[in-house]
Amino acid sequence: MKWFGGKQTTDYKESSGGGRGMLMGGGILGLIGAVIYMFTGINPGQILNQSDNSDQITTQPGASTDRNKQFARVIFEGTNIVWDSLFNTMNERYQHPTLHVFEEEVNAEGCGYASSATGPFYCPANGEVYLDISFFDELANKFGAPGEAASAYVIAHEVGHHVQNLMGTSEKMEAARKRMSETEYNKLSVKLELQADFYAGVWAHHQALKQYNKIVFERADIDSALNAANQIGDDRLQKQYQGRVTPDSFTHGSSQQRMYWFKKGFESGDIREGDTFAAVEE
Repeated sequence: MKWFGGKQTTDYKESSGGGRGMLMGGGILGLIGAVIYMFTGINPGQILNQSDNSDQITTQPGASTDRNKQFARVIFEGTNIVWDSLFNTMNERYQHPTLHVFEEEVNAEGCGYASSATGPFYCPANGEVYLDISFFDELANKFGAPGEAASAYVIAHEVGHHVQNLMGTSEKMEAARKRMSETEYNKLSVKLELQADFYAGVWAHHQALKQYNKIVFERADIDSALNAANQIGDDRLQKQYQGRVTPDSFTHGSSQQRMYWFKKGFESGDIREGDTFAAVEE
């Protein structure tokens, strides 16, 4: 995957500390920690450790972190460009989210406090995507999903939640939460997450086609993203960390489902093909 020379987003914040424990407020939780902790009962702490010129890489201490921040900002800007274009075709204006990079813990205003163990997440209350850069290393080393394309998929998935927020899907989900049992809501949550995977695939489709923001996606990069979707499926995580699979507690979908919807988004590139709520389960 190539991305050097791309513009870094200016829709950006950084913070260090200031949190106090797991995410407590409303909103859509991240890919890993929320699934493990809130719906399997496994403490994620058991498995999770803890310049604008993007083509300048140094070898000084902290260079890896700086590089990852640059990468995240370039990919984030790439998602802005793609969704700007897609919303324009619908005669709508895409309101940019903000990428909020934090260390260890953060106060996600409107969604409560979160720790790094929560994983990347989106807060619909303030339109911010929260990311601890150290998650990229965890994704590769702990979850078996190496490669920058895998990390790009995670970012694009969270941006997919922002798209859902703008389109009113998140609001409908919150209303549904009040009238459903936990099991019923979990099934609906799976459909929400699979749609975010689909939107990540849509982004990858247009990114590969147009190479926006000097980001180049190749076939191997799509395979890397699909591997990430496979590695962080609910069934795979549950079997690995609790020794059994409990489908009623799924919140993001099985490995097969996540791969299917990302691939469908990538192959179609058409946002209209992503109605996971109406689709028969794959």
